[in-house]
Amino acid sequence: MMSIYYRDMTIDDYNEVSYLWKSVGGLALSAADSREEIDRFLAHNPGLSQVAVAEGAVVGAVLCGHDGRRGSVYHLAVAPAFRGLGLGRGLVERCLARLGELGIAKCHAFVLHDNAAGLQFWRRLGWNARHDLVHLQQSTPQLTMLSLTA
Repeated sequence: MMSIYYRDMTIDDYNEVSYLWKSVGGLALSAADSREEIDRFLAHNPGLSQVAVAEGAVVGAVLCGHDGRRGSVYHLAVAPAFRGLGLGRGLVERCLARLGELGIAKCHAFVLHDNAAGLQFWRRLGWNARHDLVHLQQSTPQLTMLSLTA
């Protein structure tokens, strides 16, 4: 039987994790997912993001962070050959446990509205979609421009 284990994600995992994210589909990747940005994210949220490793290769990954009040998970991915083994659940459980240790009692997951498999996964874990909120976003350069003109 193949040995699979979980551990904290490090920037040394970036190439494998990035490849996994790009290969599974259903994820929206951007410049915020560059090596430099992920390195900054991991440093800001030590010990929260996780990987699943089988035979020395990353086969699952999730980014996890918090703002001091709420946790967030992003880019949960499991290689297709390893789905159905509970790796996604295991990654999420590790994130939630780590957030709990920090006193963070609520967590959000970000899933594209057309990612049916992703939505089904989160619902199976008991997560609920919020229909009373609209998620808005602004990029930093425009925020900087607004503050300079105000």
